[in-house]
Amino acid sequence: MTEPVFVDTNVWVYAVDAADPAKRERALEVVDPARGRELVISSQVLTEFYAVVTRKLVVPLAPHDAEAMVAQLSILPVVAVDASLVAAAIAGSREWQISVWDALIIRAAEVAGCRRVLTEDLSHGRTYGSVVVEDPFAELA
Repeated sequence: MTEPVFVDTNVWVYAVDAADPAKRERALEVVDPARGRELVISSQVLTEFYAVVTRKLVVPLAPHDAEAMVAQLSILPVVAVDASLVAAAIAGSREWQISVWDALIIRAAEVAGCRRVLTEDLSHGRTYGSVVVEDPFAELA
């Protein structure tokens, strides 16, 4: 069994957004189940994904299509955001000087036993708590 890896919202969004073909291709590589990785998300990722792909893309997805994608993502291990996770994220936000939303991603990854988070929203290579950030798009910049 491989080590679980937490995948942030932006990776999933790029996987369906045709506006940046290079990022889309890279995102699809990263989330490819054939690579044998155990991918983990949170309820925050599910809701952010739906909101972004239906409202913020140049060509938004139809709500029913986005809902179907959320259902597909829900097959993965999903960390539920509850009051204790929010409290831990608030503490992490203060300690690390990052947004509470980013700290919530880090704390969810910790709860799931992930030592890596794939995201472009935080500094590549930086460690927050027990989690290291990897920007899968860093080499595209």
